[in-house]
Amino acid sequence: MNEQISWTVYLSGEIHTDWREQIEQGAKELGLPVSFTSAVTNHEASDAAGDLLMENDNAFWRDHQSSKVNAIRTKNLIEMCDIAVVRFGDKYKQWNAAFDAGQLAALGKPYITLHDEDIIHPLKEVDSAAMAWAKTPAQVVEILKYVTTA
Repeated sequence: MNEQISWTVYLSGEIHTDWREQIEQGAKELGLPVSFTSAVTNHEASDAAGDLLMENDNAFWRDHQSSKVNAIRTKNLIEMCDIAVVRFGDKYKQWNAAFDAGQLAALGKPYITLHDEDIIHPLKEVDSAAMAWAKTPAQVVEILKYVTTA
C-alpha cells in the first residue's frame, strides 16, 4: 500500500511578488499533501523585528539585531522542512535567499531554485546544489506533485 506522506515546504526568497501564493494555490487545487512555511514576508515588520529589544539609530546594529530575531524563525523552519523553494527575483539582490540556500545545502535539505534565465551565471553555485531549477511557480507545483504523489 502506498501511504501518502505530508511534506513541509519552506518558501524562501523574494517577497515583492505573489510567487508564494501561486505555488500554494496550485498545490491546493491539486490536493497535494503539503504545508508551507516561510520567513516573515512583510518587509517593514522584518526590518523592525529587533526594535522591541532596544531603540537603535545605527542602521548596521538595527539590522543586526533584527536579523538575529528573524533567524530564530528561519533557522527552525529550514531545519524542519522536507524540501524548500528558493526564489530569486530580478528587482533586488536576495542575499538572504542565497544564505538560506547555503544552509539548506549544508543540512542536506533538497531545494528547488526559482529564477529567470538572466541570472543563471551569478547563481551557478546555488543552482549546482539545487535538485531542480524552475522558471515559473507552475513548474514548482509540477515538481511538488511528482515528488509527493508519484
